[in-house]
Amino acid sequence: MTSAKPNVGAQIEQMSFLRLGSEDKITIGQKKDRWTMLFVYRGKHCPRCKRFLNKLNAVLPSWLDVMDVVVVSADNQEKAEADKAEFGWDFDLCYGMNEAQMRALGLYVSSPLSDAETTGLFAEPGAFGIRPNGTLMLVDISNGPAARPDLEELLDGMKFNIDSDRPERGTA
Repeated sequence: MTSAKPNVGAQIEQMSFLRLGSEDKITIGQKKDRWTMLFVYRGKHCPRCKRFLNKLNAVLPSWLDVMDVVVVSADNQEKAEADKAEFGWDFDLCYGMNEAQMRALGLYVSSPLSDAETTGLFAEPGAFGIRPNGTLMLVDISNGPAARPDLEELLDGMKFNIDSDRPERGTA
């Protein structure tokens, strides 16, 4: 079963994620004061994800000057804590993304190749630019770990879109 592409310009389905180190959940798809960039990663089992997230963490202050940054996977709390302890990431790290949330975002969903990889369904990478009104402005999804956006280019493009109040593209 594949996931339907999300509609840019439309209200994103409201969903909440458990945030590591807090009893508060992070909710996307609701009105707020700032833009949000949601990054979905495959989980603890993915070394390419770690490289990407380490790069994100290195440029995080530049991102936070412009928007909120949320990172989520289907991992459980224990796996998310292990990654946070190993890498010392500063962004909001969320865990426990479920299959319905993956599919609502139009993500590719994979089964593990073995129990050594992971033990349940997980989302392939995605990045979502969400306007303060909760509508989806930008979507970047991949069906595997090798294709990731260039963080510098993505931030530059998002700044341009925000500053110029650009409309969504790819709506047809």
